[in-house]
Amino acid sequence: MIVKDEETRLPICLGSVAEVVDEIVIVDTGSADRTKETAAEFGAKVFDFAWREDFAAARNFSFSKATCDYILWMDADDVFTESNRAKLLRLKRELTSDIDAVLMNYVLREQEQTGEPLAFTRRNRLVKRSRNYRWIGIVHEYLEVADGKQLLTDIAVTHRGAESHSGRNLRIIEQHLASGGELEGRLRFHFACELADAGRYEEAVPQFADFLRDPQANRDDLVLASARLADCFGHLGREREKLDALLQSFRYDLPQPEICCAIGKWMEDRQEWAMAVYWYVQALQNAGGGSWTAIVHAASRTWLPHSRLCLCYARLGHLRKAYEHNREALRFMPNDPGLLENEKKLKLALETAPPQ
Repeated sequence: MIVKDEETRLPICLGSVAEVVDEIVIVDTGSADRTKETAAEFGAKVFDFAWREDFAAARNFSFSKATCDYILWMDADDVFTESNRAKLLRLKRELTSDIDAVLMNYVLREQEQTGEPLAFTRRNRLVKRSRNYRWIGIVHEYLEVADGKQLLTDIAVTHRGAESHSGRNLRIIEQHLASGGELEGRLRFHFACELADAGRYEEAVPQFADFLRDPQANRDDLVLASARLADCFGHLGREREKLDALLQSFRYDLPQPEICCAIGKWMEDRQEWAMAVYWYVQALQNAGGGSWTAIVHAASRTWLPHSRLCLCYARLGHLRKAYEHNREALRFMPNDPGLLENEKKLKLALETAPPQ
């Protein structure tokens, strides 16, 4: 782990994993609180690293201090829930030495009451130390695992940090550019995302457009860049270009449910009910496949298309279909007041409607 001023969250993070791992390596990048003392209470090996606005450099330093056969990385606002801790322990017992990297889910947002994932992605979370995999990127750093045998698991690490680091990340990239650095590879994509997060949509658009022309860009990033570019066009009121950007994502991958829902909403906003129906149905048909975006939004693959189909079919006068899709949405969101109200209204409408 690399940390700074994390004395509050570190006990929760380390407490969720300390009993599973064989060593804890904490690299402190300049804490002014009791972070290092807190880490030591968990038996961690604590090292100092002079921060130089480069997350990959700090991560690579932390990896250099590990001594076990495999390295698991976390952030201070990450935790293993009880069920996932049990899965991790089982993996530790059963992992064979031919595995070089283990992919785990990364839950970015969860439902408060149930803990169900609302948005998640995947990360190479556990890697064989002897492979010397390196971190890349001054911000939004990633482990470059270009070869080796990978294992995909359903183990999840849950992110429970609420604050945004967008301002910090944007500052680091702009300082990099001011000092003569270039926007190479994924850094251009992340620069575009940070500009968009800062509301600088006009500046973000050409950066996304340039990234989408990068022949070395990976498929997940290209799909997500298309979606983020569409969002920028939406904020700028350039609606036709918004649709074009969403459709452009089909150049890179199969239609993703998240993209299909966005196109459906675009059609819905123009009262193109039949066309909206088509795209929401596509979202449902593609929800169960193996295709992924960089970030999966569970709503786009479960209740949301059904909820929107209810409205669209109602607008088209197909009340029975509207009722059926509302019922499907309720399977995922049984206590949602809007869906429950829809059920009452549609049931009454069907009971009083003349026979067809």
